[in-house]
Amino acid sequence: MRRVLPTLIVVCALAGCGSSANTGNGSQPAAHPQAVEPVPGSAGSVPSAYAPVGDPSAHAPPLSEVRSQLKLELVAASVNNAGYIDPLQYVTRWERTDQGVDAVLPVGAPILAPCEVKILDIEPDWYAGQPLVYWELLDGPDAGRVQYVAEEITDIAKPGLVLQQGQAIARYASSGTAIEYGWSTPSGITLAVATTGYEEGEITPAGRAMRAWLNSLGANAGPNF
Repeated sequence: MRRVLPTLIVVCALAGCGSSANTGNGSQPAAHPQAVEPVPGSAGSVPSAYAPVGDPSAHAPPLSEVRSQLKLELVAASVNNAGYIDPLQYVTRWERTDQGVDAVLPVGAPILAPCEVKILDIEPDWYAGQPLVYWELLDGPDAGRVQYVAEEITDIAKPGLVLQQGQAIARYASSGTAIEYGWSTPSGITLAVATTGYEEGEITPAGRAMRAWLNSLGANAGPNF
């Protein structure tokens, strides 16, 4: 009996261990979840399917700059029957036709807005350190077209301003190379240069057209020379 008893105890213990591995109803063994610690550096970066567009470090321009640029935009001006006034009423001497028409005025005399106009921009060093200002006509048969005056001018209206007919676009300065008044493109390049090109002293079709336009307003600008 002493030899049999230890054997029975061992058999019972083994039987008990086996039963603890089952749920008791014939189902699969119960799961024992275990936490798996990640290994540092084992997770690689996921490649992007698309390359970035543009400069990732770029920033939007400040609102003040956007507003400034908007001031220079052309107006959707409609052609109508409004009339123009002679913008060069104070000319004392008409000079040659080239990209536009050259003229001399008394110091301080205004260059007038021929109708309602919008000042588009100023080029401060257009010729010999002298400026050019260009504007859009907002009225009349030429509404939407752009003109300029350049060289011996000062007190220039600021870009973005809308002037009424007869207001001063600029005034004749005390020194310089007289003024030139002509047709422009919306970008400020003279129409003469943009269409037929220009060589110094050449009479251009754009210049001829401007002298004819001034004469039609009673400017008595005379013939081309």
